[in-house]
This record gives sequence, structure tokens and C-alpha cells, in this order.
Amino acid sequence: MYRELKNIHTNFLRTFALTTALFSGTMMSQSAVSQDFSNVQIRAEKLTDNVYVLFGAGGNIGVSAGKDGVFLIDDQFAPLTDKIKAAIGEFSDQPIRYVVNTHFHFDHSGGNENLGKHGAVIVAHKNVRLRMAKEQFVKAFNARTPAQPDIALPVVTFQEGVTLHLNGDDADVIHVKNAHTDTDSIVHFKQANVIHMGDTFTTSPYPFIDVDNGGGIDGVIEAAKLGLSLADDNTQIIPGHGPMSKKADLEDHLKKLTTTREIIAKLKSEGMSLSEVITAKPLAPFEDTWGAQKPIANWTDLYVEWVYQSLK
Repeated sequence: MYRELKNIHTNFLRTFALTTALFSGTMMSQSAVSQDFSNVQIRAEKLTDNVYVLFGAGGNIGVSAGKDGVFLIDDQFAPLTDKIKAAIGEFSDQPIRYVVNTHFHFDHSGGNENLGKHGAVIVAHKNVRLRMAKEQFVKAFNARTPAQPDIALPVVTFQEGVTLHLNGDDADVIHVKNAHTDTDSIVHFKQANVIHMGDTFTTSPYPFIDVDNGGGIDGVIEAAKLGLSLADDNTQIIPGHGPMSKKADLEDHLKKLTTTREIIAKLKSEGMSLSEVITAKPLAPFEDTWGAQKPIANWTDLYVEWVYQSLK
């Protein structure tokens, strides 16, 4: 068991590094197309009779499979679509009918065009469609994503939330405001007791907060609180990136967020500039725990910047 958990953690770090590298290109979609995905394996894990999670490159994919067809939460990168379909084919012969995007980032929505061409109905918060319809820039990684074709855009959008009644379950898709981005939703399978948090919760050292695209520390905190309000000790939680988690993991994540927010907010309220706060290394006491195994060397400094910039 220890070896298996260690392998999962190692694979997560590799996947997170790949995703970070893709975000660091000049044009994200071009980076994804040119990146060699030939060695990426899509691994399926069964959570309940009808709900699975797929691990590969990019965001974790939630899957509901049953008599009503297949319903995906996120779809990773376009070059992986055939591998994703093959992995689903191991446990279902039904077509992919619906895709919910938890947010607009390309490592979660890159397969939209392929799946849309094969008849999948794409569902997301209205801001996902708005952002994907025009060129996007993620300043943190100096990455541009070109406007996506109509077939890749969500055709069903919502303001606060929507419920999909499929495969014997009620899946609530709930918008969380200004969290990882301004496009985020979490998905709660009520009967299966499974929650997909999107990138409002990842098991990385510190979360990426896309402040230039509407994200903010307070929204990420509220998303964690919402997830916890829906969870019990038996809830299985799918993070946006990283291995499967439980309620206790999300509680630790919330503690990390609130503690670091309080530290950075105090320094900002004392009149310290962003550069002064970064130089002060306020999160140094947590580098061996919360800040360990960073995907890139300056990740903690970036997180401090994201929190500082998003504080009102």
C-alpha cells in the first residue's frame, strides 16, 4: 500500500510539472499539440458502481457511466481524447453524452472540440464560454490560449448552478465565485457521495490562483467551505490535480488557505509592498510541510503574490 501511494504521489508531481510546462508556453494550445503525449497513460479508478475518476495529464476527469450514457467532468488535452475514450471503454460501451467543464483552463477543457464533434453536449458556467470564445492570457505562466471554435464552447451555460439527473444520480453543478478563476464550478454526485472540486482544490503545495482571470484567495476559501458543507467522513473527493482525497484532506487545505491568508493580509495591512512581503519570506515556517515538493522553485513566492494581489 505504501509503495502504491508513493507511486500515485510521484505520478501526480510529474503530471503537475507537465501541466505547468504546458502553461509556460507562448501559446497553450500549440504547446499541447506539439507536446509528446505518447507516454501518457490514462488510469481509471472506480469510486462507486457508476462513478469513476481518470488520471492522466492535466486535470483529473470525473466520469458517470450508466444506462443514460457517459457524463464527463473535464477532458484534459486534445491529443489524449482517444486514450480517454479507450480507458472509458474498459468499463462502459455507452457514448459520451455530456461534458461539464469545471473552468476554462486548457488542461481541463482541451478535449472539448474533439468531443463536441462527436455529439457531446458541453455544460459550464457562462464565464467559461465567454473566456473560451476569445484569446486568453494567463500572466502567471506567460501563456496565451487562442479563441476556441464554436464546437468547443459550452452550449448549455448557467449563472449559479444546474443539476444533471443521469445514471441514477443527481449531480449538482455549483458555481463558486472568484476562486481559482471566475469560471469555477464544483460537482456533487449526491447519491454516490462524490465531489469533484476542479482546481478550487488541488493537492499541490500551494494552489494556483489565477488572479488575472478573476481568481482570489477568498473565493478559494469559500469553495473549500462549500465542499466541506457537502461532505461527510465517507465522501470521496476528486481534486483538480493529485490523488483522491477525503474530507480531512480538504479540511487541511482550508487550514492552509486561511492561515497563509491571515499572515499575508497582516503584512499588507501594515503597509508593506508586494516586493517587501515576498522578500520577508512570511511562509518560510511552512516550507517543509505545506511548501514542500514545489513544481517550480519560486512557487511559494508566486502564491504569496497571488494572495497579496487578490486581497481587497
